[in-house]
Amino acid sequence: MSSNGFRALIRSAQAAALLAMAVTVQAAPPRNVSGAHEPAASESAVRTGEAIYLRGILGSGAPLQAVRAGGVQGAQGAGAACVNCHLHSGLGSTHQSTGIRAGGITNQIPPIAGRYLFERNAGHETANLPFVEGMRSNRSPYTPETLARALREGVDADGGKLNILMPRFQIGDEDLSSLIAYLNTLYPAQVAGVSAGVMHFATIITPEVEPERRAAMLEVMQKFFTERNTRQMVPSAPMRASGHTQYSRTMFMVHRQWQLHVWDLTGPRSSWGEQLDRHFAREPVLAVVSGLGRDWTPVHAFCERQRLACLFPNVEVPVDVPGDFHELYLSRGVLLEAGLIGAGLEQSPTGVPVKSVHQIYRAGDSGEAGAKSLSQALRSRGIEVRETALKPTDAGPAGALRAAGSADALVLWLRPADLVALGDVKAAPPLVYMSGQLGGLENAPLPPAWRERTRMAYPYDLPEKRVVRVDYPLGWFRIRGIKVVDEQMQADTYLACGLVSEAVNEMVDAFYGPYLIEVLQAMVEHRIVTGYYPRLTLAENQHFASKGGYVVRFAAGEGRKLVTDHEWLTP
Repeated sequence: MSSNGFRALIRSAQAAALLAMAVTVQAAPPRNVSGAHEPAASESAVRTGEAIYLRGILGSGAPLQAVRAGGVQGAQGAGAACVNCHLHSGLGSTHQSTGIRAGGITNQIPPIAGRYLFERNAGHETANLPFVEGMRSNRSPYTPETLARALREGVDADGGKLNILMPRFQIGDEDLSSLIAYLNTLYPAQVAGVSAGVMHFATIITPEVEPERRAAMLEVMQKFFTERNTRQMVPSAPMRASGHTQYSRTMFMVHRQWQLHVWDLTGPRSSWGEQLDRHFAREPVLAVVSGLGRDWTPVHAFCERQRLACLFPNVEVPVDVPGDFHELYLSRGVLLEAGLIGAGLEQSPTGVPVKSVHQIYRAGDSGEAGAKSLSQALRSRGIEVRETALKPTDAGPAGALRAAGSADALVLWLRPADLVALGDVKAAPPLVYMSGQLGGLENAPLPPAWRERTRMAYPYDLPEKRVVRVDYPLGWFRIRGIKVVDEQMQADTYLACGLVSEAVNEMVDAFYGPYLIEVLQAMVEHRIVTGYYPRLTLAENQHFASKGGYVVRFAAGEGRKLVTDHEWLTP
């Protein structure tokens, strides 16, 4: 049995044991910190609290100040923000102390989402808090007054001293009230897309996707969801709660069915945001899983605005905005390829420094984003860059090559139909690079004369190195009668579904989008079957699980054999 299968077996046994001691409860209506029902805090207060929590900026615009034991000045601003330890979800984290004195002690940072601060869990008739590691179920609920004391003096709700890791903060009453308002928005009692028996997910497809590729991706997802649902355990009969353990009023809903909603976008990109808002209003979902498109910018913006987890879509132009949180991608797509080509040009295989580069791409296509990224990097190094943007009406790139002949290197951001029409290689510079993702990877229809001088950005593991990892999803497809239309895309779709499934299993019954992202960030590096990627790693505030690739060339004038002159590059 594989290590993944062994871990799954252990998790199933643990879940079965937990089910035997768990009971179902109805989620309580939202409460304020005193326990009474009241209207939500003002939007302005929540925004101020969000700035304090995420960026360490007080309502006045001044940085939040942290103080260590003995009154020693600690971090301030972003360094003092709550998110650094309690994470975006507000459900806490694990901190590993190092050094001779610490002895490798693991400290569990507790959840501070409003429900976990201001409600009692164990032994209370209205307790309804899902289990998360580090939750303090045996202390008194906080009030605004005791929370103020905890933040300013380091004293908890019952009068005990807080862990030395917890700083003391200089925070006024108004800012504290705003912070509480924001904490009460974290992990609400009713999470969109999660009901007692069903967990809803969406996948998004942009309008330029070819029907055959759309159908191929959806077949993988639909069969994965169906199989997962048929293999779920039958829920145990509810048992009477003892009221003496932190599990006594929670239900480990490992049997929830998964339902997939397909959100097909139409029309111009400017309308996608409104379309997505309507989809989300009609069909609330816990997260967006996989998906298919070229430019993901409008979708990324929608997910940030709605605080909706968007997990591992198949996109050529992902979005990397500092401070954004809700998106995880397998790779940086053409932006990673730009970095790989830049590294290749810097190490010029001809031995002659490259001083000028000409790029060719189709206007409005994904290659334009790759070309712009590469141009910016090259110009910062003093390299002259010229570009030719082919119009949709242009028959092919052959005419554009005449303008590129005087450059030291040519970069092609073109799809197979344009590669076939390249024409005479004699018009091209001696050094040529191309996008593998757009061109078809080892199946790129590059004319034989061009293959001899062209190097390809390859943001995946080499074919011979990934055989075992890719054979697993291919075998899964074969058994289920799934036609392989786009091997890399379908393997990535299967990988995305598998990662989300494993993360949900790890979440016990705390189903919340930001927490799902954090669980994935912590567990993805332990995945063995990673498909096209040699390894996947994520950390807090990282969006791209695979960080590198190769610059390759064809071994001969015909065939799919690739060779490379270097090891894995992480530009």
